[in-house]
Amino acid sequence: MPVEPPATAWTFSDPRGFDALDDLVGIGADLEPGTLLAAYRRGLFPMPSGHPGDPMYWFCPVLRGVLPLDGLHVSRSLRRSTRDFESRVDTAFEEVVAACADPSREQGWIDDDIREAYCELHRLGWAHSVETWQDGRLVGGLYGVAIGGLFAGESMFHRVTDASKSALVSLVGLLRDEHASERLIDVQWRTEHLASLGVVEVPRVAYLARLEVAIGLPLPAVFAG
Repeated sequence: MPVEPPATAWTFSDPRGFDALDDLVGIGADLEPGTLLAAYRRGLFPMPSGHPGDPMYWFCPVLRGVLPLDGLHVSRSLRRSTRDFESRVDTAFEEVVAACADPSREQGWIDDDIREAYCELHRLGWAHSVETWQDGRLVGGLYGVAIGGLFAGESMFHRVTDASKSALVSLVGLLRDEHASERLIDVQWRTEHLASLGVVEVPRVAYLARLEVAIGLPLPAVFAG
């Protein structure tokens, strides 16, 4: 089971009172495990500003990207591709984060501070990777934070066509249990790519209501140790 870290020294306000037109809801704080968990429980997540030396930015999107467990779109070609991969969980977390942080990736945002923070969350049992392997080689995957019935996806990567999509298919399968209707896969923002897989937009207030329910659920067996 995850180890609860020391409580954060920071206070995150209820996002329901934030600007209804702005995804950015906070600046500052730190990336200690207790701070990150407090933020996720409030519906926030961090991202670097992109300018060295600037404080951390905290977001709670006005329209949140969410993947319903019963709404995943799996095309025929993707279904065929999944047969070519082996799915694993938490066998190469740091490698997955490193691949997602590859500076050559377009619009890369994961810096060394973020990498270290999530690797520490992983060591404490809160952050997890779902990996796609082929012929003994890591070819894709995703990572995120699991709190009760919430899986807050952070990033994904692929080195082979459909490898990251296959990891997402595996994640959805792992979360399908007796609490599946209330579990929540948060992907931060809906993109056209994610929309093709079934991601929808949920208004901030509705997301926060679902979050309250989700974090009170038991962890999925695969993440419960």
